Amino acid sequence: MNIFLIDADNLNSGAWVDEAFRILEESEGSIPVRRAYGSAENLKSLAEVLRAWAVRPFVNLSLTKNTTDIALAVDAMEFACHTPAPKMLVIGSGDADFVPLVVRLRERGIRMVCVSERSKMGREAISAYDRVILVGQEQALHASPLAAGDAPAQDQPAGRRLAAKKSAVKKAAAAKSPVQTPAKAPVKRAAAKKASTKATPTPKMPSSLAVPDTDTHAPVAAEGAAHPPHTLDVAAILAAVPALQSGQAQSLAAVAKELLDAKLRGKNTTATKLLKKFPHHFVLLPPEKPRTVTYTPVQDLFRV
Repeated sequence: MNIFLIDADNLNSGAWVDEAFRILEESEGSIPVRRAYGSAENLKSLAEVLRAWAVRPFVNLSLTKNTTDIALAVDAMEFACHTPAPKMLVIGSGDADFVPLVVRLRERGIRMVCVSERSKMGREAISAYDRVILVGQEQALHASPLAAGDAPAQDQPAGRRLAAKKSAVKKAAAAKSPVQTPAKAPVKRAAAKKASTKATPTPKMPSSLAVPDTDTHAPVAAEGAAHPPHTLDVAAILAAVPALQSGQAQSLAAVAKELLDAKLRGKNTTATKLLKKFPHHFVLLPPEKPRTVTYTPVQDLFRV
């Protein structure tokens, strides 16, 4: 038996709930037990989608302290004590408060799945689940719940913030290296200066004065690779490690070996360093000492 328990105070959008049911039915099969817990106001706002998916609403007592998490956890433990026990239990919330519950049920052999809106997924809760499903649109280019230092998604569209960031970088570079107009030379020395210009090649602009390229899609030369050097970009990485295209977390050690075999990195260059060149495509977890890597398609990052 599969069970879906929704924290309507956290997963509180009808579009999110509808998307969650569609993904779960396609990938996990039917879900006989469907319940939603929350305040009367939040459950009322979800009334249409709850009716469409035949979800039983459970209204919490009107107290000064939110009791939704406790009500959901009590019912989850009760289901776990049934004989036979549920095969899978899905929690519709990214709240890290559920981690102790998830660990206990997972120890009892129940497959634990989390459904959360992207900006509400607690980073520390990810490793507790057997599977995490993120729903809703990506609200901020750098606000990924799977990376360190996350902040809640901002209201400004991702494309507009990216353009503003590029503009700010260019202005900062221009301020550091202002263009100076050379003074006009005397008429008598014009011929000598013209000959000197032809004989001496124009010096190249130092790299320190060049405007940084903030385009995350530009290919990067693979470091430490054999000659001729291979070009490292997102397409090359996905071609070398096809398993990343599934969107599921992959072992960083396995990915590193395949990148080395494909000559996209040298023996002295870590896979972590290369993948961090594309922070909007590859998520490394845990942030301090990554052990897994997950690919995030670019269309998910830029759709508004």
